Amino acid sequence: MSRTRPPATAPAFPMLVAMTGLALLTLNLIVPSLPAIAAEFDASYASVNLMVGGYLGVTALVQIVAGPLSDRVGRRPVVLVALAVFVAASLTCLLATSLWLLLAARMVQAAIIALSAMAMAILRDTHPADTAAARIATLGMAMAIAPMVGPVLGGALEATVGWRAGFAVYTAAGLTLLAVTWRSLRETHRPGTGGLGGIGRDIGALLKLPRFRGFAISAVFSVGAFFVFLAGAPLVASATFGLRPAALGVVLGSISAGFFCGSFVSSRIIARAGLVRLVLAGRVVACTGLTLGLIAHAAGLIGSLGYFAATITVGLGNGLTMPAVHSGLMSVRPDLAGSAAGLAGAMIVAGGAALSTATGLVLRADVAAPMLLALLLATCSVGLASALWLLQDERRILSRA
Repeated sequence: MSRTRPPATAPAFPMLVAMTGLALLTLNLIVPSLPAIAAEFDASYASVNLMVGGYLGVTALVQIVAGPLSDRVGRRPVVLVALAVFVAASLTCLLATSLWLLLAARMVQAAIIALSAMAMAILRDTHPADTAAARIATLGMAMAIAPMVGPVLGGALEATVGWRAGFAVYTAAGLTLLAVTWRSLRETHRPGTGGLGGIGRDIGALLKLPRFRGFAISAVFSVGAFFVFLAGAPLVASATFGLRPAALGVVLGSISAGFFCGSFVSSRIIARAGLVRLVLAGRVVACTGLTLGLIAHAAGLIGSLGYFAATITVGLGNGLTMPAVHSGLMSVRPDLAGSAAGLAGAMIVAGGAALSTATGLVLRADVAAPMLLALLLATCSVGLASALWLLQDERRILSRA
């Protein structure tokens, strides 16, 4: 049985937006600087690219530790320590004189991803499930903007100041947010008992719960479709439609724009629709759009505009689904909301990496367009099946009440 308690006072929402935004900006703001970093240290691009791929892998480890740890010691200590570590790592990156020191410090920067899980856990601590989902949806709008702003800002800094400017921005932003959270963030979760040794038991307890697994599968395969798209869209854009790099940037940003719109709708209707129905609605939107796109492409009825209009439904569907999924994950055991947020985050990253890699291995230039739509549809269909199971389980629970 889950333990309940009166919700704590919610912190200022802009502070939670800043926490989430910084965690996401840290991933891709430096991407435009990778060639310059490789040139300065006379290193291969593959080595420097560890600053993205290796960093992403470390974020999975951070989340699976930080989330359960926050259930044991509280949200505030995890936020403050993560920010302090991030600032120290960012400063080290800024001053690094060797590639290996830069790479090591960059991996330590991944501590900042804990803030994303903490922001969602704090919202669940301080709001009922439906209200928390609506606030997470609003937070999701910031999550959609950050990946689009990051590379643009990073490119401008690289062109005008140089690659170290990105790490200067990280350091300054981290210090500012550390000062704000130190002063303003109050604890929203009563620390648990049993010591740090109970973290593994908490994770195991969540994994044993069918509803947690149902929400987690929906999350992994919903976001997984986004990773599939990122892995396959460049090949489709160039090999099938002959799009130029500038147009490719618009294509890659379109799915985030869809996510923004879906999150906006979700924030407005979730109180009436309910968590599980909104999860299901998002999966239906994505699967329907992809199915129609696949049929239209096979019939030769659409060009590049129609093709990528179909893939936008992945982002739109995720915007509808993910706020409800996150709230549902943390509502299965509200006393383990941090563990749920961290574990789900790690599963999403791992699943996304696996699906992205698989897409790169199987996609062929001569059939890239229909194959990408088929891969996206297959991925979204797993999430749909999980959402249907959740709806059936919810009805079974209500019938027993």
